[in-house]
Amino acid sequence: MWRVRFSETYLKSIMQNNIWEEKFSEIYQADRYAGWKDGIMRADRKETLRYLGYRGQEIEPQILQLIEETAEELERSSMPKSIYQEYECQVTPDKVKLGGLEIHSQNLARNLKGCERAVLLAATIGRAADFMIKKYSVSNMAKAAVVQAAGAACIESYVDEVEGKIREDAGKRGLYLRPRFSPGYGDFALEWQKEIFQILECQKRIGVTLTEGNLMMPSKSVTAIIGLTTKERESCQMETCSLCAKTDCEFRIDNAAAEGEKDEF
Repeated sequence: MWRVRFSETYLKSIMQNNIWEEKFSEIYQADRYAGWKDGIMRADRKETLRYLGYRGQEIEPQILQLIEETAEELERSSMPKSIYQEYECQVTPDKVKLGGLEIHSQNLARNLKGCERAVLLAATIGRAADFMIKKYSVSNMAKAAVVQAAGAACIESYVDEVEGKIREDAGKRGLYLRPRFSPGYGDFALEWQKEIFQILECQKRIGVTLTEGNLMMPSKSVTAIIGLTTKERESCQMETCSLCAKTDCEFRIDNAAAEGEKDEF
């Protein structure tokens, strides 16, 4: 069964226009997550500062004010949507068969080792960040940089919340989640975006498209694979590997590569 998640504002607009049953017969309404306030997406301020390069330095009041103003504008304008689908998977040391795909990647295979099922996920916060970056790049480069950072924080927060729903559903069946793994990490080539987009029908269902270079538009979007395991000790409860102290974890994503992907606006 397809699982699609939308912002509350978007859901209300669909229902008000009497097209709910016509357009989405199996749609799942978004809960009001911790990452939301009064139905509005929230950008984590600490994560925004991290994306801006702050690592414990003293922050000037005007910078904090700029972040707050910019983040609030982005929060009001964002339209988060996501879709995910669970499949059986077969894993060998250098290959993963999943949803009709045969992915050659040792890094992904290591991440999914022992998993018999996995989830394909795609999510976006919409076009607001891209529009704001274009607007402020002409008039206020500092503000454009803050939009980049706040947008990155927003999409990561949103994907964490969607992953929380997947974890809840999996837990009812005695399954646990591995760390999510995205195209572009390690030897999991970015070209696999095309196949993931086709399977999940990303353009049709959540409005995300690919450029010729396999980059996503809107830019604040994510695709990922999440392994499901029956072994709790092999699961991951942390949002990102950078927050986890277990440096000897065999499923740990190469932080330099993974964080580099995130920090590239």
